[in-house]
Amino acid sequence: MAGLQEYKCPCCGGAIEFNSTLQKMKCPYCDTEFEMETLAAYDTELQNQPASDMTWENTAGSEWDEAEAAGLNTYVCKSCGGEIVGDETTAATACPYCGNPVVMMGKLSGSIKPDLVIPFQLDKKAAKAALKKHYSGKRLLPRVFREENHIDEIKGVYVPFWLFDAGAEAHIRYKATRVRHWSDNDHDYTETSFFSVTRGGTLAFADVPVDGSTKMTDDLLESIEPFDLSQAVDFQTAYLAGYLADKYDVDADQSIQRANERIQKSTEEAFAATVQDFVTVTPESSSIRLEKGTVKYALLPVWLLNTTWNGQNYTFAMNGQTGKLVGDLPMDKGAYKKWLFGLTGLIGAACFAASWLLWLL
Repeated sequence: MAGLQEYKCPCCGGAIEFNSTLQKMKCPYCDTEFEMETLAAYDTELQNQPASDMTWENTAGSEWDEAEAAGLNTYVCKSCGGEIVGDETTAATACPYCGNPVVMMGKLSGSIKPDLVIPFQLDKKAAKAALKKHYSGKRLLPRVFREENHIDEIKGVYVPFWLFDAGAEAHIRYKATRVRHWSDNDHDYTETSFFSVTRGGTLAFADVPVDGSTKMTDDLLESIEPFDLSQAVDFQTAYLAGYLADKYDVDADQSIQRANERIQKSTEEAFAATVQDFVTVTPESSSIRLEKGTVKYALLPVWLLNTTWNGQNYTFAMNGQTGKLVGDLPMDKGAYKKWLFGLTGLIGAACFAASWLLWLL
């Protein structure tokens, strides 16, 4: 014998049952009543919710021709394992990620040619000026760090990115509430109304970036976004002259999950912004299907300074196109204690003055 279907309350999630007196379905937990037709329609909607489908067609990159590959050398860092690429005129002596020496491996192999590149728009002089500005006004920055930081070793690196294009068809359902308050001579009343809100539509995503390097953290690179990808051009090896290029160690297929996370988050935020005039809005289900999902391989310009101070590694990154710079700074603990002591004293004095004034009043 087939099992009986159990209905869940759309309001609180509890199991609901038929009330013979009311001739309706009623939740014993929140006392919400439902018409049978309404509940059946809601259940049908749940069952017909399409499944998410976020698959991609990977056509990124192309094969290097022999002439291009012959003019590129690869270098590997024995410390962090980073592998970088440069032309024959580039003498790579230090790893841009950890600062340790690198050794030449030989000619380029085992990689695909990028589709696009954004050439560097800002030179090393601009990067050094941005870093000095980043230091300015930091009263708790240790003086010795400011003086000994190897600012001349800032390096221009083309970081590998996978760019994802797709159309997204989404169907999202929300549980929402409106609350009404009123009073009479004897009581105060609160009425909470529950709603099932659905949204459906399409969004177009172009050039959603996911970096292909494990040496650069996602948070750091996302902090210097966005890049203006309308300025990207077809890749030519000439753009590597005087710069380094990180050889990707996360391929396009391995980057799909990250791309899907970014697309899903952006889609859900865009649809949620259309659900207004409710006290609470809670997502119940989300279905996102991609259409014509394709991937491109691009090199994007980043200025890097990696330095070690007091046994801790500090990395600064600047967008080589827009100049946006980010990076953590150490704190002078002695200066912090003095600042904290002064702040505590100031707050204590203010509290004392306020108490004295209240006593006089």
